Amino acid sequence: MNSDVVEVEVKGTLPTSGGCAVFLGNEEKVFVIYIDQMVGNAIMMLMKDMATERPQTHDLFSDVLKALGANVQRVVINDYIDEVFYGRLILTVENEIEEKKILEVDARSSDCIALAVKFDAPVYVAKKVLEQTDDVSEVFDRVESGDLIQKDEEDDNLIV
Repeated sequence: MNSDVVEVEVKGTLPTSGGCAVFLGNEEKVFVIYIDQMVGNAIMMLMKDMATERPQTHDLFSDVLKALGANVQRVVINDYIDEVFYGRLILTVENEIEEKKILEVDARSSDCIALAVKFDAPVYVAKKVLEQTDDVSEVFDRVESGDLIQKDEEDDNLIV
């Protein structure tokens, strides 16, 4: 694996008034990506392995990928520009048409995270992106322990 990226795990989600906070991190650092509520709910449901009455968008996309012989190998949060995270889906395709092929697809970081959870695939973040993020380990620990946190109403960011 490329040394310009670091593996992180999806630690949890937290609804906000403007959407959802997704906590990603490792032993050294936890950071947050703010996403829309619908994808945030999907990630939370996927993490908790909750059943739905009808397939959701990420279920549909997952089923189509599987039908085509594709699998999410990994995802990479590869860039952070103007407060927007960018992601890449790394797919492996193996079927009767293609012997074996690796595809890299541009995708929203939130969709990448949802599909990584759905496929139980690793999530990586570029070191340059990780360096630009604030460490919210303490905030995440408080969320996990059930302590209440506040949110900065002006920019919808979490504050201690």
